[in-house]
Formats: sequence, C-alpha cells, structure tokens
Amino acid sequence: MTTNPELEVNQETSEAMATETEELTGASLGYKEQIEAVIATLAENDSAMFQKNENGHLWRFQYGSVEVFVQLTGEKDEDLLTVWSAIMPFPKQKENELMRQLLEMNGSGTFETKFAIINDQVVLLTQRIVDGLSPSEISRAITLVASLADEYDDKLKSQYG
Repeated sequence: MTTNPELEVNQETSEAMATETEELTGASLGYKEQIEAVIATLAENDSAMFQKNENGHLWRFQYGSVEVFVQLTGEKDEDLLTVWSAIMPFPKQKENELMRQLLEMNGSGTFETKFAIINDQVVLLTQRIVDGLSPSEISRAITLVASLADEYDDKLKSQYG
C-alpha cells in the first residue's frame, strides 16, 4: 500500500486537533456540544450553521473550498454520526477512470473516510454509531472529512471536470 506524504501531514494535524479538542471539551459534554466545539475550530468566516429536524441535528460549515456537513441522529448508543462533503458532480465523461481512482484512493489514502457516489455527486464521508464515541474520535472524523475533501476537490475537478 502506498502512502501519500500530504496525507501524513493531514493525519498529524487531525491527531493534534483531536487531542486539543478532547482537552477543551472533556468527555463530560454531550455529543452535540463536542461536535460544536470541533466545528468552532474548523469553520471559516463564521460559516457554521445548525438545524434540528426529525432526522436529528445537522451542522454545515465552510472549510477551504468545500462545504462540510455533520449529522447526529441522536445521543443514544445506536444513533449515528455522519460527516460528509460533496466533492464534485459525477461527470458524464471518464466514469470508469474516476471510479477506479476513487476505489484506489479508498484503499490507500482516506483513513476512516471513503469516497462514494450519492445523488450523482462524488462525496467523501465517514459514519459510525455513537456508542463509545470519544471526543477525539468526533474531532478526527470531522477533521478528516474537511481536510481531505478540501485537498481532493480541486485535484479531482481538474482531472474530471
């Protein structure tokens, strides 16, 4: 498996932010408050927005050139934390080439995140149940999606359009 030096920097950054967030939030805060603490450190230009609906809590914020979404369905053990960012519309040209590249990237450079195609959009996402979720894991999930999406969006758009 190959490693990407740029991604190693992102992993170090993610781990440092996770440690800092855990120190700031402590394990005693609820998941919602922990998520808000992480978003406060990442959101640019006061871009964080919050909405509560029948699907739980939803946050949106700008990070670099991407918009990042965080959804928490609730705070019970079986509830889900999902973090995603749309990278680009799925192109009409070079579909197989792009899908192959995304699969290869999933296997070697996205850590706990993954590329997917949802509603004709190439997205980067991560998802897990909240049972046992620590502040550092929340920070890592949000930080990885934000930083990797911001890193890959321009590269993929320039290649595939």
